[in-house]
Amino acid sequence: MLRIERLSKTYADGKRALADVDLEIRRGEIVAVVGGSGCGKTTLLRLIAGLDRPSAGTIRLDGEEVREPHPKIGVVFQEPRLLPWLSVADNVAFGLGRRAAAERRAIVEDALARVGLSEHAERLPRDLSGGQQQRVAIARAFAAGPQVLLLDEPFSALDAFTRADLHGHLLRLWQQAGLTVVMVTHDVSEAVTLADRVVVMRPDPGRVHDELEILLARPRDRASPGVEGTSRTLYAALDEARRPPVRETEVEASGLWW
Repeated sequence: MLRIERLSKTYADGKRALADVDLEIRRGEIVAVVGGSGCGKTTLLRLIAGLDRPSAGTIRLDGEEVREPHPKIGVVFQEPRLLPWLSVADNVAFGLGRRAAAERRAIVEDALARVGLSEHAERLPRDLSGGQQQRVAIARAFAAGPQVLLLDEPFSALDAFTRADLHGHLLRLWQQAGLTVVMVTHDVSEAVTLADRVVVMRPDPGRVHDELEILLARPRDRASPGVEGTSRTLYAALDEARRPPVRETEVEASGLWW
């Protein structure tokens, strides 16, 4: 469904953010992207969203190349980015301006119901908690009817209880709507708890180091032996990804044969 081929990004100052990234993300899959700072996770998400253009390579959604924001791709950022002067309902409806009023109202009501905020439709963002604001941002992205939902660490600033609550809302949306989800996170337990597959990135320049299939039944408990064991495996992959690659000449010079 979402195919990324030999994707590279070099900025005007010469910084190589990504180099030759190849990924295939299946329809209905949740994929988490993890890695240390500077490995190009957010750059990769921005390129998939069409918010930036690659220096080389292609991104295709159902065979169609993505080079600008696409109606089938929704984005939720780290901050909710709500318009403070609009009500919750009007924030969710913000991208639906061309639809008839009755259709727009029905879509907003459905989106707010799915994230448990129907009773807050007329409130302003300032009257909501941080977790509620992030739910509004998710509802806004969902209201546009995307096939792919991109998440750029939207739960990172929230406390553990609010984060767990939002995880539940996200999984319900994913199951009900058949979404494909690509999420960037620094939280290993979050990646293992939510994802079907975790992509580990290596920095300087950013590229895929490893991929880990999560073969655990849902719902997943962070404290369960399966999640803890898989998290240890993922931590080991992240540690390996941070190490500089060993060149053949260095091995020869060391005199080691194994």
